[in-house]
Amino acid sequence: MSAKIIPLLAEDTVIEKVGIGAKLKDYAILTKMRLAVLVVVSAIATYILAGGAMGIDFLYLILGGFLITGSSNTFNQIIERDIDAKMDRTKHRPLAAGRMGVAEAAVVGSVFGILGALLLFNINFLSGVLGVLALVMYVFLYTPLKRISSWAVFVGAFPGAIPPMLGVVAATNEFGLLAGLMFLVQFVWQFPHFWAIAWIKDDDYRKGGFSLLPSKSRKSKASALQIVFYSLLLIPASLLPWAFNICNDLTLIVGTVAGMWFFLLSYKLYLNLDDKSAKRLMFASFIYLPIIQFIYVFS
Repeated sequence: MSAKIIPLLAEDTVIEKVGIGAKLKDYAILTKMRLAVLVVVSAIATYILAGGAMGIDFLYLILGGFLITGSSNTFNQIIERDIDAKMDRTKHRPLAAGRMGVAEAAVVGSVFGILGALLLFNINFLSGVLGVLALVMYVFLYTPLKRISSWAVFVGAFPGAIPPMLGVVAATNEFGLLAGLMFLVQFVWQFPHFWAIAWIKDDDYRKGGFSLLPSKSRKSKASALQIVFYSLLLIPASLLPWAFNICNDLTLIVGTVAGMWFFLLSYKLYLNLDDKSAKRLMFASFIYLPIIQFIYVFS
């Protein structure tokens, strides 16, 4: 009898481990952990640039930024769970697929949001305000507006550009020139970045009732031209820290080369109007921003 019991216990143990792993994976998807990490990296870079100390505030910034971002993403998925179920890229999310209930997700989002805000307020008052503002704008303005108008991209660019500003404010406790410049760079960057994604996912977005490209003609010269415009605008925006003598000539060199490379990829999208060009631009956007932000630090 004992020989029969041992295999059964082993099987139960394996099943339990798989269940825990699956639940943790769902929480990672719910909070968009990979995106949260990228957001926090942006805040870390500007925190170091502003002369922030590697102490407890630095840890609060990392954890608080991660939790606030996770909370925003969770409430976004709660609100859009029915739409997510219609689109290929999102139908396997835990709420859309029915693997998680709204109540459970709401608890996760609330706990993350409260803890994240408390950590940021512990750095300084302004940091806490920025964290809460980013969450509120993302959840209550950007998310519902996506169903109505492509202007959601413009509105969403505001909370999306808060992380680098947050990094500076966490280090300096003020809304100064550097905080404004870091906000501006990421604000402008988001348009070609997001529209490249929207171009690739346009057919899937249609299933959810979204039209997020800048022109009603969708994948057209009109949409591509706006992508080109913001990619070109990104070059002088990224060089402003050099113009204000915050960074040295390394920023001028790298910023110009990287900016021209990014602009040429957007121009190829304008010429070709195809998904391949949009994918190249999308991947380039993931490379461009951290390069620029860390060049600010190194220079």
